[in-house]
Amino acid sequence: MIRLVRAFEVDVPAARAWAHLARVERWPSWAGHIRSVTLEPPGELSPRTTGVIRLAGGMRSTFRMTRLDPPRSWLWTGRFLWLTVHYDHRFEPLTPERTRVQFVVEVTGVGAGTLGRLFRAIYARNLDRAIPALIAELEALEDA
Repeated sequence: MIRLVRAFEVDVPAARAWAHLARVERWPSWAGHIRSVTLEPPGELSPRTTGVIRLAGGMRSTFRMTRLDPPRSWLWTGRFLWLTVHYDHRFEPLTPERTRVQFVVEVTGVGAGTLGRLFRAIYARNLDRAIPALIAELEALEDA
């Protein structure tokens, strides 16, 4: 298994961070590596949510909700090439106005030891670029 963890803190309440990130179709506003996201059913996350993420390079990844625990976390699992990718999104209130957000990505399956390492390196770079934009977007909403 290959694992990637990114954690950061934002000056917004956990419920606001959850509500913003749960609008997955809007992720391209802060995640430049994502061209579009389509959810079924559209709208609010549910235990039945499935989706397709279209990446800026033309690739796509499908996923399905495997655990939903609002407003603490959700986990979806998807396929990318022949890898299985588990995307965990965690929200921890630190104070009433400050939240720790954590993304945990685990890659399993045939080739995880080789292709998974490459996936992790590319995904880490994408997250490292996207997270500052997400923080700015979240904190700008709080100021509005």
